[in-house]
Amino acid sequence: MAETRLFPDRPINVCVTGAAGQIAYSLLPLIAGGKVFGRHQPVSLRLLEIEAALPSLEGVVMELEDCAFPLLHSVFITSDAREAFRSCDVAVLLGAFPRKQGMERKDLLEKNAGIFKEQGEALNFEAAANVRVIVVGNPANTNAYVLKHFAPNVPEKNITALTRLDQNRAVSLVARKLGVPLSKVSDIYIWGNHSSTQYPDVLHGSVEGKGKLSDLLDKSYLEENFIPTIQKRGAAVIAARKMSSAMSAANAVCDHLHDWLLGSDSIVSMSVASDGSYGIERGTIFSFPLRCSRGGNYEIVKELQLDDFSQRYIKITAEELYAEKAEALALLS
Repeated sequence: MAETRLFPDRPINVCVTGAAGQIAYSLLPLIAGGKVFGRHQPVSLRLLEIEAALPSLEGVVMELEDCAFPLLHSVFITSDAREAFRSCDVAVLLGAFPRKQGMERKDLLEKNAGIFKEQGEALNFEAAANVRVIVVGNPANTNAYVLKHFAPNVPEKNITALTRLDQNRAVSLVARKLGVPLSKVSDIYIWGNHSSTQYPDVLHGSVEGKGKLSDLLDKSYLEENFIPTIQKRGAAVIAARKMSSAMSAANAVCDHLHDWLLGSDSIVSMSVASDGSYGIERGTIFSFPLRCSRGGNYEIVKELQLDDFSQRYIKITAEELYAEKAEALALLS
């Protein structure tokens, strides 16, 4: 049994920020129940919230206790980032300043740049040497870039942002469109920013028994329906339920961490620091197709051919990210 654990001799220390929020409420049972790090790996949770939300977080802890998860070793709650990140092996950064009515994009970037500067500095000094980080709070890619800038002790490859939610959305939409099980759809990727400029790429995908998606879905459908639907899906959820995606986001965080740390046979989408692949500026937190192997290792898939259709969309999302990261760093300076 111990041989299957990421940490054979101890629990894995997991810090979750924004821990009293909606995404955390769906995610914490997945972590404590063994779906994320394996069904034999004990977990110690370190939960971070603002001071005003600590009473609500205490209620969440009561529920975790009442679930009686055998793998849940301990739970610690705090409003101090340095306490929360101390010796953590995995940091799940859900908390971010939400965009409010009347706020401009610059205002949102400024608020979150300050938050992720502080958290980057705390991670830099307190986290385990090989900590793995996933940023979920939006604007996720740029928040991760700011975090990376202020956490030079954290290996660059260990800082990621979530685009698995977008990949899951894209796979689900294709399966519904073609009337096939999701398990039959493969090789759909997300490029770029977790925003309305992201590029959901089906041109390398296929459906078992039916052939290539490029033959099954014409470009007019992709341009007019599929791509805009995926790009704006988060806004559609908010319009329908008056709250942002929580259940689906938590599920995607689970998928992201599971495949990153335990490995996957499939190519998956994650936002990571660019190594210059596909002409993306080095260091930009950009979503690529990745191959993940056990232990938190990954490689950007290099051999994909990108046609003019794909390159047009990738250029748009890359330029948005370059502008965002420059603006965030200017605000901080």
